[in-house]
Amino acid sequence: MKEEILNHIHQPAELEKLYRSQKGQFKRVFAEIYPSIQDQPIARFWNERLNFESDGISWGSKTEFILVVSLGLIAGLYAKFPAIFSIDEEFFFPRNLSFLVFPFLAVYFAWKNQIAPKKIIPIAAIIGICLVYINLIPDNQNDITLLIFIHMPLLLWGVLGMAFSGAEINNLDSRLAYLRFNGDAIVMGAVLFLAGAVLSGLTVGLFNLIGINIEEFYAKYILVFGAASIPPFATFLTQTNPQLVNKVSPVIAKIFSPLVLVMLVTYLIAIVYSGKDPYNDREFLLLFNMLLIGVLALIFFSIAESSEEQKISSSWVLTALSAVTIIVNGIALSAIVFRISEWGITPNRLAVLGVNVLMLVHLIMVFRSLWIAINQKKNIYMVGRTIAIYLPIYFLWTVIVVFVFPFVFGFD
Repeated sequence: MKEEILNHIHQPAELEKLYRSQKGQFKRVFAEIYPSIQDQPIARFWNERLNFESDGISWGSKTEFILVVSLGLIAGLYAKFPAIFSIDEEFFFPRNLSFLVFPFLAVYFAWKNQIAPKKIIPIAAIIGICLVYINLIPDNQNDITLLIFIHMPLLLWGVLGMAFSGAEINNLDSRLAYLRFNGDAIVMGAVLFLAGAVLSGLTVGLFNLIGINIEEFYAKYILVFGAASIPPFATFLTQTNPQLVNKVSPVIAKIFSPLVLVMLVTYLIAIVYSGKDPYNDREFLLLFNMLLIGVLALIFFSIAESSEEQKISSSWVLTALSAVTIIVNGIALSAIVFRISEWGITPNRLAVLGVNVLMLVHLIMVFRSLWIAINQKKNIYMVGRTIAIYLPIYFLWTVIVVFVFPFVFGFD
């Protein structure tokens, strides 16, 4: 990329093609070489363009805004299927809740990235197969069904990543950008949710003051469509106004990383004194793994956010957090191995064993990359690549759990 930018520095059309093909990598490499070419007018122009942040709020094009509104309405209509077609809600929502979010966001990114039809077809086919598959599985409350319900959102999250990257699944910069997008979208979605909750409370309260009870109507219609619209609108706002939240996510990560590190160390010490252990307490092991996944996500999002700026503001904190999380993962892994050796293999234990092994390997890789980056003062971008290159492994394991486990263990 560096040589391509330098070779085409006086060819605006070629620079534009390079930028559009790999935006994240272009921005990173250009920042590295800018000091040596800053005397050239076109280099100064690109520097301003890449670092410009608008003070105003952009609502995108008319077509884009209409698309987002339409996606919100269709998602809300899909959420009303149980009422429209007399479907049992306890059957419908566990199976279809993730389909109220990810497919609609995939449509948005497919349009936004102008993905060619031949690349859209595989994405649409995967979503369609998953939708039919999860609605055809027996209505049994067993381990396999529960595992499918848990892992299907993760599988669809991976498919959304394909649409986000423009179907360029091997682009590591796009994978890092996807992680950053998730952090920004969560922040924006939380803001929209809180604003909607306040508006809903005020609306219902004001109508109650004049003797009109609209709670049931509001919950059945307005609230459903409003909740369904939050994901596409949060996505739309992060894409059209990146300046709104791209400074918030790193700050949140910087604040919570040391707090989580202290909490995790304290928690490990407290376990010794409490007498609780994940070896004999199934519920404790479950909570232990949920804690592990949450901390792992915080580490990955923190590094993904930092890699865009080529530095980690809390490098030693993240390195220490990675080390402590490896210890936590080791305890969880030994606990599940103990339970398998004592009581045999079940679908749940095998699924937990698999994901714990994957996370442990990934954490060790990330810790090693962080250690090298700190001690050898290497580019932090390489730590981000360590995260990005491993993500398809999680996706593959999710596919195995969703589609292979049922045929190995059965639905009964």
